[in-house]
Amino acid sequence: MQPSAPPPASSASSSAQSAAPRFDERLTAPRSWWGIAGLLGLSGGLIMFPLGTVPMLGGLIVAAVVAGVAVSSYGSARVRVVAGSLVAGEARIPVSALGAAEVLDAEEARAWRTHKADPRAFMVMRSYVPRAVRVEVTDPADPTPYVYLSSREPEALVAALEAERAQARTAG
Repeated sequence: MQPSAPPPASSASSSAQSAAPRFDERLTAPRSWWGIAGLLGLSGGLIMFPLGTVPMLGGLIVAAVVAGVAVSSYGSARVRVVAGSLVAGEARIPVSALGAAEVLDAEEARAWRTHKADPRAFMVMRSYVPRAVRVEVTDPADPTPYVYLSSREPEALVAALEAERAQARTAG
């Protein structure tokens, strides 16, 4: 077997550029939720206090860890635009299957979460993030009408989707 020739420098830099995310946001839980998790840990310790010092410390630690894991896992949702795809939570949607993206202010986002919502829509929704982006799904084989994504920087997300779409058009 002969070793293959290394790729040209221009293709290596373009593949590295396409692999780097254009947009990457983690929808972390607010600090107040961490305070509440600490208070839940304290509650666990107080519940076990009548049983002695060791059970009290055990209750404090177990309750704090359980509450911390719950807050951390809920706040670990990510929204990314990378390598020609929108990655939101567990979903990976090619940019070619997406239509127009719309930035939603707090009032409009609330409307799309409630009375305007379609049960078939895919949503990465966090109540503590007031603004969002709604992206139409144009793939005829997909019954999902749109994707609703909570975002602290919705303008940057829409710009990244447009840039990825433009790059896909020029490459294809």
